Amino acid sequence: MDETAEIQDAEAPEENSVESRVPDHGEAIRIAEALLFASAEPLSAEELAGRLPEGADIRKILEDLQEVYGPRGVNLVRVAGKWAFRTASDLAFVLARDVVEQRKLSRAAMETLSIIAYHQPVTRAEIEEIRGVATSKGTLDLLLETGWIRLRGRRKAPGRPVTYGTTPAFLDHFGLDAIEDLPGLEELKGAGFIEGRVPSDMSVPVPSDAEALREDEDPLDHDDLFQEPLEMHQTETGETSKE
Repeated sequence: MDETAEIQDAEAPEENSVESRVPDHGEAIRIAEALLFASAEPLSAEELAGRLPEGADIRKILEDLQEVYGPRGVNLVRVAGKWAFRTASDLAFVLARDVVEQRKLSRAAMETLSIIAYHQPVTRAEIEEIRGVATSKGTLDLLLETGWIRLRGRRKAPGRPVTYGTTPAFLDHFGLDAIEDLPGLEELKGAGFIEGRVPSDMSVPVPSDAEALREDEDPLDHDDLFQEPLEMHQTETGETSKE
């Protein structure tokens, strides 16, 4: 055996070692698929990557799974920045009779939820100013119980009123990847939610659910986390109101 052959033989184990460290893409897809099916909650790309073989291309894996499930009855979709399998939207009617009927939100609750989603962070007084009517403590309590809104902080203003914002559960329930996916003015008009002539100065705010508090917000006090919503409403207004 000449010297060149000896060098090649010496290098071969190292090359094979490098190749052995490259994860099998097909196997990584199967693992990701199993994790997504088994999870009760959507999973982030980081959470998936942490449980896949080292070096797995999570972006390519998710793209391939989306392509594979695209024409099927179950699709891989991104909700609230995470990934989950969901029934194909065009087949929702097939499962309608199997869905447990949930209590519908009142008009007041829907209006309040919409205002919080678009105007967050927003206080109860600001919600009432936009709606033009008082907001009962039960409306905010109900939305807090659903997990769709949360207490963010306290406004740096007299009385230090609590500010409200939406949660990832809100995005998940309404099938949104991000809060910016909420419809704008033209989409609302096209869907029939806004009828008649629209004032020239009317606009729909660009929503943001950023976790960081804004300059006009203080962090919640330690006691706020254990205080009943009703007590917090009373702290803001001195009394409760009914609609």
